[in-house]
Formats: sequence, C-alpha cells, structure tokens
Amino acid sequence: MLNVEDLTLHYGHSQILHGVSLTARAGAVTCVMGTNGVGKSSLMRAISGAHPRSGGKVVLDGEELGVLPAHALAHRGVAVVPQGREIFPLLTVRENLETGFACLPSAEHRIPDEVYQLFPILKEFLDRRGGDLSGGQQQQLAIARALITKPKLLLLDEPTEGIQPNIIQQIGRVIGLLRERGEMAIVLVEQYFDFAFDLADEITVLRRGEVIFSGAKASTTRETLLPKVSV
Repeated sequence: MLNVEDLTLHYGHSQILHGVSLTARAGAVTCVMGTNGVGKSSLMRAISGAHPRSGGKVVLDGEELGVLPAHALAHRGVAVVPQGREIFPLLTVRENLETGFACLPSAEHRIPDEVYQLFPILKEFLDRRGGDLSGGQQQQLAIARALITKPKLLLLDEPTEGIQPNIIQQIGRVIGLLRERGEMAIVLVEQYFDFAFDLADEITVLRRGEVIFSGAKASTTRETLLPKVSV
C-alpha cells in the first residue's frame, strides 16, 4: 500500500531525514521505533504532507505521489493521528468527528456505528466539548476522526503518549482489529517498546534520521532489537 524510497527532509538548512525507506502492507502494522529526536515524527509529517519532503519517492496504492499538501493526501486516503492528538477543544465530540467528512462525498456524511463499537465512550460524550475530555478519551476521538475518512493508510504518531494503561490496551485492541480486516496499511510510531513490538509485523528503527534496522518482526527478537531502539 505504501512504498517510501530514499526520503529526505530538511527544516531550513538542517537535514533531519537521510534517505529513509520503508514499506507498509495492507493488513499489516509497520512500526517505526527509536529514541526522542531521531526523526520519527518528521517522517510521519513528510508522508502525510504536513511538511514537504526534500527528496525521495512516495508511492501509495500504486500511485507515485508528488510533493502534495496534507489536504490533497487526505483525499487520496492518508489519515493521520498526530502526536498530541490535535483535536478541536471548543468543538463537541460530534463536531470533531464530523470534520472527517471533508474527505468524503456528501452521500457518506454520517458517523458509522462502527466508531461507537470501537470507542463506546464517544457515544456517551457526543455533546461534550473535546477539550473537556481526558487525554485517553481525546486519543480515542483522534483515532475515530481518522477512521471516518476511510483511509488506505493510517499513520499513528505516539498513540500511547500520556495515556492511562486501560486506554492503551483498548487502543492496542483496535489496532489489532483494523489489521485483521486487511483494508488499510498501518504505520505506528511508538516509543513504548512492548506495545509496539507486540503489534508489529514489520519494524523500522531510526537513529539520527537514518534507518539502522528494517525487517519483519519474525527476523529479530526483543533482546536483539531493544538495544538498537534504546541507543
């Protein structure tokens, strides 16, 4: 579903990503791991169009994409759950969910029941403002908003950050369910090693903006991988 080749990215004169390549298959979870500041979020921003890449090639579902802005990529099936969630605090839960309609034809402007099956708390809080939700509830809302766009590619940037353990478990179950359905590719950026390793089918490890490991989870072990991720 996604093929990234030799991607580079600069912030001004500073080069952040150095020839990063990765693939993500529909029905699989590709985890991007590494310590703070190695370029994981920058990679998500480059793939999603939130920051233009400097070079390299991105192919989505067989179509080579130019350097497109985020809204154009969203219409092509790229959905992002950003680090920090970035929900609209003054809009209600319902209104936050409805922002996902921007990527859909008018005939599909409805919140699917599946959203409430995956995240039952959202149905209870439809008329509550997003800013009044807990961090874990806001994370559920951000994921649900992304799913409403019916993505081909779902980018999850640090979904466990600042979240209580029971919500982390629920998010893990939802990611597992989405993978089993086989309808989208999932790229998961995560520092919580056990969470990421348990969900991963493929793993890419970054260090200083470069790939130092890339392969199937079956080709490595926790003990071998953890030192690469922690340095």
